Amino acid sequence: MGALLALGAALAYGVGDFVGGFASQRVSPWAVVLTAQLGGAAAVLGVATVVDGSPTGADLAWAVLGGVGNGLGTACLYRGLSSGRMGVVAPVSGVSATLLPVLVAVASGERPGALVWLGTAAALPAIWLVAREPASASVPPRLGLSPRPRTGALDGLLAGLGFGTLFVALAEIPEEAGLLPLALNQLVAGLAVVAVALVVRAAWVPRQRWAAVGLVSGVLGATATGCFMLATREGYLTVAAVLTSLYPAVTVVLAAVLLREAVHRSQALGLVLCAGAVVLVAAG
Repeated sequence: MGALLALGAALAYGVGDFVGGFASQRVSPWAVVLTAQLGGAAAVLGVATVVDGSPTGADLAWAVLGGVGNGLGTACLYRGLSSGRMGVVAPVSGVSATLLPVLVAVASGERPGALVWLGTAAALPAIWLVAREPASASVPPRLGLSPRPRTGALDGLLAGLGFGTLFVALAEIPEEAGLLPLALNQLVAGLAVVAVALVVRAAWVPRQRWAAVGLVSGVLGATATGCFMLATREGYLTVAAVLTSLYPAVTVVLAAVLLREAVHRSQALGLVLCAGAVVLVAAG
């Protein structure tokens, strides 16, 4: 069940990123991200009112930490993408987001089987290949973001550490805490995005209609985060983190099917490795 929930999280994250990315081509991505985070928080808060839960101070603290990681990770990802170095930023962030929770899980005593480790070994290059754009591909600067040239590696690493922190923090929130910590997580992430947008002087106020599409992305993201939390309660954090981090494959497939975007050879190989990683981790 844990593996299925993690795959559900990957699916929801992937679809949410596709929807949010589509809207971000038309308005400031910061406005889309803020709308998504606040929309996700509102949706989860609405559900939390009818779901039993008694979060402790520690649970709320983990939610805040995860929200900061979520918001800063998203901000660094978009900052990196603004340099036009998607081929560096996206794969670095994806791999580092996987490594941190795996390392924390092993340090805390998790000992998955051999098949899980083989799946993890396949997942890391799979994420890299799927998220990577060929060097010849040009990515224009995003609206509302600084176009200053950077390698993108540092931004990608910081983004991955932010998302990895989110995964680790969510795994510490027990079932009896209910959904209030998840709503707090989304809200804090939105505030973190605003803080970084103010620092880099990017347009973040949702003024145009396309920004409202972020609400769809936000609900999907909140659903994915909830699935991930449940997955960590049903099984290993290692398994949940690895399978959830395969979400870029979903985005690539949707872009190929719906937008007729080309799937490059390296991405096709990455998709094959993703499928192999899923089989191995699920079997383990």
